[in-house]
This record gives sequence, C-alpha cells and structure tokens, in this order.
Amino acid sequence: MEQLFRRHYTAMFRLAMLILHDEDTARDVVHDVFEALLAAGKPDASEAYLMTAVRNRCLKYIRSLSAEARMKAVYYVSELEIADGGWPDEATVGMIRTVIANDLSAACRRVVNLRFTEGKTYEEIARTLNISKVAVYKHLRRAIDVLREKLSQNG
Repeated sequence: MEQLFRRHYTAMFRLAMLILHDEDTARDVVHDVFEALLAAGKPDASEAYLMTAVRNRCLKYIRSLSAEARMKAVYYVSELEIADGGWPDEATVGMIRTVIANDLSAACRRVVNLRFTEGKTYEEIARTLNISKVAVYKHLRRAIDVLREKLSQNG
C-alpha cells in the first residue's frame, strides 16, 4: 500500500486539485480513496482505477454542496469576485432567467433546466432526453458561453 501511495499520490492529488480547486478538500479526497482501498484490501489497484476513484469522489463531493457552493467549486469563482451574501443577487438571477428564456435554443433550455433546476446528472439528462452525455455537455457548454457573453455585455 505504501508503494502504491508513493507512486500515485502526486498525480491523484493533482487531479483532485484540478476538479476541486481546494487543497484541503483535494487532500481529503485522495486520502479517502486510499482509506477505502485499505479497508477493501486492494493493495494492487491500477493507476486508472485510482484516478477514476479520485474523479468520482470529487464529483460526489461537488454534488453534495449547495447550489452556490457547487457553482463556486465547478467554476472556481474567487471569493473576491462575490459580494458578501449577495451572489447572485436578484437582478443577476433575473438576467440569467431572461437569457435562458430568450437566447438559448429549446434543447439548451431543457438541458439547463434538468441540470440546474432539477439537479440531474449528465447521465440522467442523457437518458431523459435520449441523447448522449457528450451532447449534454455541449448544450451546457453552449448555455454557459451564451450566459457569460450576455452577462458581460450587461456588466
């Protein structure tokens, strides 16, 4: 187990940091993966298994957060960019809703609604709409790009 830890810890920690952007939480996630391996008696796990385990635990952690904390974690918004207790304010939420209603395609709107209003995973959205997970990602990416563009135009 010690050799496994020494060989893979750095890469696992780096992956957790890329996803979570929080050193303490990333460290905890990696340690949790090794703790689970130890409890399961799997001292010979492959690198692919370890990296997948880290990714899955990071995503599980993000899903467990509140909506605001999830947005900060996923988009790594600096605390300096967020007004104390006022993010997002009602005017911003209204602008976001307007952009979603007026500037997104019907397919993008459905995906955004399922993801952010109903809290469904990419896989659940793909099954619900009978599309691939890649298509779900592309719709969300497009929606985020449109939102960023429209919100930056309006300050």
